[in-house]
Amino acid sequence: MKETPLSNCERRFLLRAIEEKKRLDGRQTYDYRNIRISFGTDYGCCIVELGKTRVLGQVSCELVSPKLNRATEGILFFNLELSQMAAPAFEPGRHSDLLVKLNRLLERCLRNSKCIDTESLCVVAGEKVWQIRVDLHLLNHDGNIIDAASIAAIVALCHFRRPDVSVQGDEVTLYTPEERDPVPLSIHHMPICVSFAFFQQGTYLLVDPNEREERVMDGLLVIAMNKHREICTIQSSGGIMLLKDQVLRCSKIAGVKVAEITELILKALENDQKVRKEGGKFGFAESIANQRITAFKMEKAPIDTSDVEEKAEEIIAEAEPPSEVVSTPVLWTPGTAQIGEGVENSWGDLEDSEKEDDEGGGDEAIILDSIKMDTGVEVSDIGSQEMGFHHVGQTGLEFLTSDAPIILSDSEEEEMIILEPDKNPKKIRTQTTSAKQEKAPSKKPVKRRKKKRAAN
Repeated sequence: MKETPLSNCERRFLLRAIEEKKRLDGRQTYDYRNIRISFGTDYGCCIVELGKTRVLGQVSCELVSPKLNRATEGILFFNLELSQMAAPAFEPGRHSDLLVKLNRLLERCLRNSKCIDTESLCVVAGEKVWQIRVDLHLLNHDGNIIDAASIAAIVALCHFRRPDVSVQGDEVTLYTPEERDPVPLSIHHMPICVSFAFFQQGTYLLVDPNEREERVMDGLLVIAMNKHREICTIQSSGGIMLLKDQVLRCSKIAGVKVAEITELILKALENDQKVRKEGGKFGFAESIANQRITAFKMEKAPIDTSDVEEKAEEIIAEAEPPSEVVSTPVLWTPGTAQIGEGVENSWGDLEDSEKEDDEGGGDEAIILDSIKMDTGVEVSDIGSQEMGFHHVGQTGLEFLTSDAPIILSDSEEEEMIILEPDKNPKKIRTQTTSAKQEKAPSKKPVKRRKKKRAAN
């Protein structure tokens, strides 16, 4: 379970409020949150709300073989699930330390306390017994999970009815609810957990801590007790040292709270049984109309709407006036448009490659004109002045003068024919891609001279 830690400011605020005997929800130190119990359509299904903490309890049963060492006793199984629906901090599919601790505490509270007569669950000794399974699902987490889960478990067990059976020889007959009325479980007492949170190393005490109070508490004491003031189990966690007087004080408070909760449970069971006999609305059908299952009831806050128009006029007057510049679309070519001011749209322009294909030989004339201006030599007199050229590709030309050859090219690999005096034309394959490669022809004669001197 990965919780978002509280900031130092929030922690100090909560601890200071506890020192002043104030709580965030307005309760006193020993007050419990409101408890509401609602039942489902089937027997053994209930929802317990402890403030904003909600737990769904469901009981089921089946006939199984008993344990070898307890051939005449039924089986009780408890399972508590913590899902991300209750709180984002819970990790799905993983048994956290908190979940293991809560399941063990529930088993000690309900099974080890012998609150249910397991011998009454035996059908055929050594062959068939009832297995009672209690599934608890946390629907919303707002602190004190164990108290809400223990109440939901005992309420679901009290509300559950198992099918009636009859045994004739080796045959076991299972009757449906239409054939015979279901049989309730035999419950001796109702153990209920009461949690106490300690702060400042046991100096301050709170009953029924909520989620934020649990984050800043130093220790937790859980006492499971029935209405006869019999302690079923007790557990302390957090590593704090408690005095004997503190434990006795908590047990007295737990006795009072357990008596109140037990009376509430018995009253809720009686009302549900009466409604089922009368044939009226019962179970969750009554809660769905008011949306109590999926939504919390929000308190209505009064809103003064008398001066709404005046405030709106003031806000409009103080606001900045809208811009007067209105953007207009600019049509560059048919089928394209541009809104506002920005870079010109080039969708209608032709690509560079398309332009070159369309112009073709026009490039040659442009290059030749530029050569005339640079060298001052007419193209028609090139042969008389012992200077040759050849058109290469589309835009590649190479000229030879008395100083050095001039190469004009933009292609990567081209075939050139250089006309030199008193020599046959030669085919040379060169690569000219950048300004650095244009200097390459001037370096080659130097290298040849060095080689000749070395030979001499």
